[in-house]
Amino acid sequence: MSEVATEEKPALTKKEKTKAEKQAEHVARIKRTLAASLIGIIAGILSYWSGGIPDAAGVQANGFLAFMLMLAGVVLQKHLFIFMGMDTSKLGAKDWFYQGFMTFAFWFMTWTILLTSLSPVL
Repeated sequence: MSEVATEEKPALTKKEKTKAEKQAEHVARIKRTLAASLIGIIAGILSYWSGGIPDAAGVQANGFLAFMLMLAGVVLQKHLFIFMGMDTSKLGAKDWFYQGFMTFAFWFMTWTILLTSLSPVL
């Protein structure tokens, strides 16, 4: 039997990559960061709306639901990236941690701004 060996290309170093390849990777990173940021903002808005009317201290009755919405946003990122046609096979743990942190940070900022600026003053 003859076996056909599939040769995998070794990963190119920064110096070996062309300008177009570097630019394509940069655009992909920007798209992932933008998607994670927008997911965080949307999750923050949904957290505020679903959390109920905050009391005088800015605490909502359904704060746990708000946190779960943020976690759902983090989980849905991979599916959104695949839907957008992005290659997620090359992303490592550090990349996923960064994307999750961006979602969390924007969720927290959005939710906090809405809680402090739209809370009823008693």
